[in-house]
Amino acid sequence: MTPTLLSYSAPLSAASSAVPQVDSALRLSLRPVPNQRAVVDGAWWPSSRDAAAELPGLIAAVDRLLDRITLRIGVHGDAWQNIPRRIPARGRQVRIGWFRHTDPRVITLSFAAGEPVVLLIIPAGTVAGAAEATLKLTAQDIAGLSIDAILTLAHLPASPAPRASADGSARWEDEGGSVIGQPAQSFTGRPTTSQ
Repeated sequence: MTPTLLSYSAPLSAASSAVPQVDSALRLSLRPVPNQRAVVDGAWWPSSRDAAAELPGLIAAVDRLLDRITLRIGVHGDAWQNIPRRIPARGRQVRIGWFRHTDPRVITLSFAAGEPVVLLIIPAGTVAGAAEATLKLTAQDIAGLSIDAILTLAHLPASPAPRASADGSARWEDEGGSVIGQPAQSFTGRPTTSQ
């Protein structure tokens, strides 16, 4: 099934520099021209946490919407299940990197040329109204808003659930050497201003 593309006839914000795109079948909002002052370039509402099932559709949609070729995707290792090392896409293999030092609420797509695209992940089990509000909000000019502020405006929980050991205490992670349960830091190169 080919997703139907919907685009707004005018920017949703007077400060917007490009018309946002919303792919309703894939549940994706994306600014065609990323705003370097924004912490995310859009949002994605996958149907599950299964990376192998969800990422091929995302790759195809982003390639088509941006007229670019996705070469690599970075995900948070604990936010997804069934993460493959590579995903076939239009005659190439897209490399999937998983990390634990990134914000689990975002996914980063990198290309051969140009800046990476950072998408806010709307949890799969989110109710439709809140998810659609988040998709619409991230299609607007959101420069200066943190991820927490975007989620608060869309009436979603702002912080991911802390990861703790069975006794409730924070524990040390083997990969990357950080304390699990501490707030994740953004390594996307984008501002992380608090609101």
